[in-house]
Amino acid sequence: MLELENLTKHYDGFLALDDLNLTIPPGEFFCFLGPNGAGKTTTIKIITGLLRPAKGRAVICGRDIQAEPMEAKRNIGYIPDTPYLYEKLSGRDFMHFVGSLYGVSKQDTEAAIEKYFTLFQLKGSADHLIENYSFGMRQKLCFSAAFMHNPRVLVVDEPMVGLDPQSARTLKNLLRRFCADGGTVFLSTHLLAIAEELCDRLGIITKGKLRFLGTVDELRRSLSREGNLEDLFLELTADGVTAPMPEGEPDALK
Repeated sequence: MLELENLTKHYDGFLALDDLNLTIPPGEFFCFLGPNGAGKTTTIKIITGLLRPAKGRAVICGRDIQAEPMEAKRNIGYIPDTPYLYEKLSGRDFMHFVGSLYGVSKQDTEAAIEKYFTLFQLKGSADHLIENYSFGMRQKLCFSAAFMHNPRVLVVDEPMVGLDPQSARTLKNLLRRFCADGGTVFLSTHLLAIAEELCDRLGIITKGKLRFLGTVDELRRSLSREGNLEDLFLELTADGVTAPMPEGEPDALK
């Protein structure tokens, strides 16, 4: 479970996050949407412990990421939008390095390498240096490493960048299976068709403020119109528009 409580963050007087409240239960595929500069990346960095909020807290499986960082991070798998990796390690060495950070045994690490490198078609490149990997291969290596320690929450930023259609489909299936097994996915993307296809629920943020929280069908009802998620998103993120909150979510926009 992921809980964000009253998250607020400023940058040199600029309000990047404005009292953000959000609860995502186990088994939910949640998509976090918004235009550039809306506060998505700031939220992700706070969830993963890379930024400290001015106010509020992020709680992962009952652990405050600031108060109990080691315990909280054991429950997180994080895939950033740009995979910064150690160029002079091989893919296999990188997996063992990450495994050692999480206390995963060498045997279990090798099992994860076999499983995920087979799934993502990286086996033939397992012992090649990462500096020779394409962007898509690096992204698939990040996913393999993120799943290795059996996290309960996956935080994913623009996952489909650089992936070929087959790998993208493999990843979608993997993420849905993760949720079906009780995991929580927090995904940020600009690809609204992907969000509409995958999400159980979505949140739309603009100017640091959560403007909508609910399902795509609830968003249609809130805006009193039909259309795909792209049409609805563009209407909602126009200046001054806030969708009514679906029933059962009375506090999300406070």
